[in-house]
Amino acid sequence: MSKPQFAILRFAKYKGPEISNIEAHNERTKEKYASNPDVDASRSHLNFHLVTPQRKYRAEAEKQIAEAGCRTRSDSVRLVEALVTATPEFFKGKKKAEIKAYFQEALDFIREHQDPKTIISAVVHMDEKTPHMHLCFIPLTEDGRLSAKEIVGNKKKLTQWQDRFWEHMVKKYPDLERGESASETGRDHIPPRVFKEMTRLTKQKAKLDELLSGVNAFNAKGKAAEIGAFLDKYIPAVEQMHTTLKKYNTAFTVTTAENKKLKKKTEQLEQSLDKATQGSTLKKLADAKLHRDYEDAVAVLDRIPKEVLAAYTHRTEKERETAYGR
Repeated sequence: MSKPQFAILRFAKYKGPEISNIEAHNERTKEKYASNPDVDASRSHLNFHLVTPQRKYRAEAEKQIAEAGCRTRSDSVRLVEALVTATPEFFKGKKKAEIKAYFQEALDFIREHQDPKTIISAVVHMDEKTPHMHLCFIPLTEDGRLSAKEIVGNKKKLTQWQDRFWEHMVKKYPDLERGESASETGRDHIPPRVFKEMTRLTKQKAKLDELLSGVNAFNAKGKAAEIGAFLDKYIPAVEQMHTTLKKYNTAFTVTTAENKKLKKKTEQLEQSLDKATQGSTLKKLADAKLHRDYEDAVAVLDRIPKEVLAAYTHRTEKERETAYGR
């Protein structure tokens, strides 16, 4: 029995500075994609536009918003991105023309529900694991108001979009089943590379564990430099993982007990480990495995002996600035 094939439509809302990052990813304007191992640059020439942007995303958004006479705040959503794809099974054996036809059909669907003039880019990426389209539009309503909330704003609206999208696509692609939005599944799709990063972090944690288990009252001072050098790599890696998980909406609310624990830990370590222990470091993560691994990665910092911490803390300010790139 073949695996079910799902039609997938997801939305993301962007307010300001991050729009240029989205544009760099979608339009492949970065020279290198070392930061994103999902991109196979040797296949980037296969990417194609169904709607080619006329100017920079942010500039086009500001132009249309001004023409519509809308007032904006710094936290106004200026761009909505629709990610359109399907489960990998759907694309198996399909030629480029067939793949293009699928995304064209999806574009036609969105044009039925959103003024085509507001759609500023629709680009299909063929250089990642599964073909997908990033379609960006300015959330202007029919009567010319800027309101992402009205267009894609709540669970009911998202459910309607999912229903209509599937109803539209299934006419041409009868094997497709209705996909689930991120709001219904409770988390965004976490790419495999995040799990790989977590595996690397877990290995680093094991190494730090090993270093700490060899510390005693007699050699603490001597070990401080070695552990300090290791922490300079480890702490940014923990921070990076926190940022990544936040990006994929996997951070949930902190419980009171965790808050107390975090507060206490922050007081203990704020001099040397401040960035790693601030804010929402111990927020619940939707994926239980990631959650446990991440908490282990942070918890190991609790085991740093006072003597080691003191020696680490008293390194010169200049050293620490270099270490943290401040």
